[in-house]
Amino acid sequence: MTRVTRETSTTRELYDELDRIFAARDRDDMAPTIAALLPLHAEHPHDARVLYELAGAYDTAGDEERALGLYEQATAEGLEGDLRRRCYLQHGSTLRNVGRVEDSLALFAQARTEFPESAALGVFESLSLHAAGRPSTALASVLLLLADHVESEDLDRYKPAVRGNAAYLASLDEASSAAAAL
Repeated sequence: MTRVTRETSTTRELYDELDRIFAARDRDDMAPTIAALLPLHAEHPHDARVLYELAGAYDTAGDEERALGLYEQATAEGLEGDLRRRCYLQHGSTLRNVGRVEDSLALFAQARTEFPESAALGVFESLSLHAAGRPSTALASVLLLLADHVESEDLDRYKPAVRGNAAYLASLDEASSAAAAL
């Protein structure tokens, strides 16, 4: 058995254990989940998925400040694929929840560059736009998500109008910002 095979087997076992922990979690009482994750984190302090899962557990438990650092570490350790997209979403949402709205918007901009087709990222980015005092841009963003991701005979005919209205709405916040800067 080669070293790579053992690492893969160990990683698979670790991720199976993470799956078991999360299958048993109670979102109303995250203490047992966190307690189960802490030894895995101690044993695998640089594993991106362990960091991400622990961040999410702390976040769900309401310990957003602790979660923020772990989300950053998970991304820095090379979290990939759908877990990276989910980490961006949760991290950006948490930044918004703790009042770091501009940081949230910057993170969502990066995430949307990496995952341009993610409707979920777009929805949570819209919430951050609203929190940033840009309600017209937030609504415009949601309208564009509908036009881009919802297939409906009723809506398809009107998608050009939806996109036009979205552009108009976004321009309202831009004009308001420009006027406030004067």
